[in-house]
Amino acid sequence: MKVTSQALALLSAILLNTSSAFTTSVHHSRAISTSSSSLSVANDLFVEMTTETGAAAAAGTANTHSSVTTYYGETLKESADLQTNACCTAARPAPQIAKAISNIHPDVIKKYYGCGFCVPDEVEGMTILDLGCGAGRDVYIASQLVGENGRVIGVDMTAEQLKVAKETQAYHADKFGYDNVEFHEGLIEKLDDIPSLKDGSVDIIISNCVINLCPDKEAVLKSCHRLLKPGGELYFSDVYASRRVPQELREDEVLWGECLSGALYWNDFQNLSKQCGFKDPRLVEDAPITIENKKVQEKIEEMGHKNLEFYSATYRLFQLDCLEPHCEDYGQAVIYKGTIPRFESGWSLDDHHFMEKGKVFPVCGNTYNMLKETRFEKHFDFVGDWSTHYGIFDGCGTSMPFKSSIDGVSTKGGGGGGGCC
Repeated sequence: MKVTSQALALLSAILLNTSSAFTTSVHHSRAISTSSSSLSVANDLFVEMTTETGAAAAAGTANTHSSVTTYYGETLKESADLQTNACCTAARPAPQIAKAISNIHPDVIKKYYGCGFCVPDEVEGMTILDLGCGAGRDVYIASQLVGENGRVIGVDMTAEQLKVAKETQAYHADKFGYDNVEFHEGLIEKLDDIPSLKDGSVDIIISNCVINLCPDKEAVLKSCHRLLKPGGELYFSDVYASRRVPQELREDEVLWGECLSGALYWNDFQNLSKQCGFKDPRLVEDAPITIENKKVQEKIEEMGHKNLEFYSATYRLFQLDCLEPHCEDYGQAVIYKGTIPRFESGWSLDDHHFMEKGKVFPVCGNTYNMLKETRFEKHFDFVGDWSTHYGIFDGCGTSMPFKSSIDGVSTKGGGGGGGCC
């Protein structure tokens, strides 16, 4: 990896004079008092906002935003300047995605800092919101997939990145034959500040290795739930940790900018998602992250955190009030018709639901609803009803979900779910 002098300078600069915007996890027996925070949850749920009140809390959050904006707007000039592979995608893109990428301006491609491809299947004519769109690579991919009758909205807080996205908008309109995109500068924690974003107006929300950079993840998830239409989904790639990231790492500007220090412990993410209304988060694919920079790796080990592991993972979160907290068995099944384009033989909802065409596939009540109450309904026949409950669905567990944590092998690039590039 190429390392810039600015990045190395930042690596040695810990936030010595800044009150942290974060606090450590909280246990069952400990009371929580976070009047200035938007998140106040017991039962081992990771608290990401500071317990300091008033100006100190606001200053901490502002410093985090400033650090991220500087890192992505000034320190990083192109993808090659990244110091780890957390914001890199190794999987080869699917043919239709590769074709879409080939139509995108080189200046946009050069400014790409993502960890997965985040547009799911069956999106033609949809309205898509891209959180942390950067220079617009995924916006312009999605623009081609939703077509002339669809719409793509990009939001980012980095003016330098958005400048590239907007300056190449006319180029892409000429290339695609239509202009169906718009860009807004703003914080994804404060989507209320963008007047054109109305409640229940978006079909799909995507994000590519950005939510981990936000100090208030709860605000992001709650806004997503509010903006999505019923049956819509948040489909995004991000970085997760095998355990809660220690305070000293969360205070490091470079590790935060590299999408590591802001990573949520995977189980805290699942709990937070459920609290924000996404009752059954589904893992689509994952891959281990290797820190391919000796100085960064040594820094983490010197702090005593050698066994802290990071994963790049894609999740899909459906906006469905009918979902239950766990996978319950009602004796239901679905039969895939083979009608989703490019997936005529079979299609994957997530990493453990691959449905072959024409085969009866037993499902829990939540999976049944994820297919029945969404844009995927027309592609399935449905068997059974809700008259009899048979208990918990077999195999519904709570262990770490990332298959790559077992053998170190990526699950990215499989059939369905959009694929990675």
